[in-house]
Amino acid sequence: MKKIIMMLMMAVMAITANAQKYALIDMEYILKNVPAYERANEQLNQVSKKWQAEVEALNIEASTMYKNYQNEVVFLSQEQKKNKQEAIMNKEKEASELKKKYFGPEGELFKKREALMGPIQEEIYNAVKEVSDLRGYSLVLDRASNSGIIFGSPKIDISNEVLKKLGYSAN
Repeated sequence: MKKIIMMLMMAVMAITANAQKYALIDMEYILKNVPAYERANEQLNQVSKKWQAEVEALNIEASTMYKNYQNEVVFLSQEQKKNKQEAIMNKEKEASELKKKYFGPEGELFKKREALMGPIQEEIYNAVKEVSDLRGYSLVLDRASNSGIIFGSPKIDISNEVLKKLGYSAN
């Protein structure tokens, strides 16, 4: 009896699985063809370079302070040594805090990326959802991500359709 129930359940799952429609998209391909994404990416690169230069300047300053300290250490009193060491540590701490402020998990770069990329990602998601609803897809996978897709037929790739829905054409 258990075998019959098990076989019936497997048959129902197989029929259900075959009834679902699915499609693939290539998110990298879509993003390459969305000019707003390229502009946002360039903005992020520019601000990242600017902030990295600020952090690097503080690190260089701390390094210079340390080299000067090493050259002068034999001539300094204990109090002067202590003051210089504290100044160096403060400069290193300042650089570390600035780096965290800009590049930390909840830092300025993260916030800027969310502000610039969020609306683009939302627009793409909505276009994918519209195409999926229109064509009856239950599942859409991103072939560009590390999802383990080894092969996907170009027939089920809806990337160009999503771009068209967004108002862009493929290059």
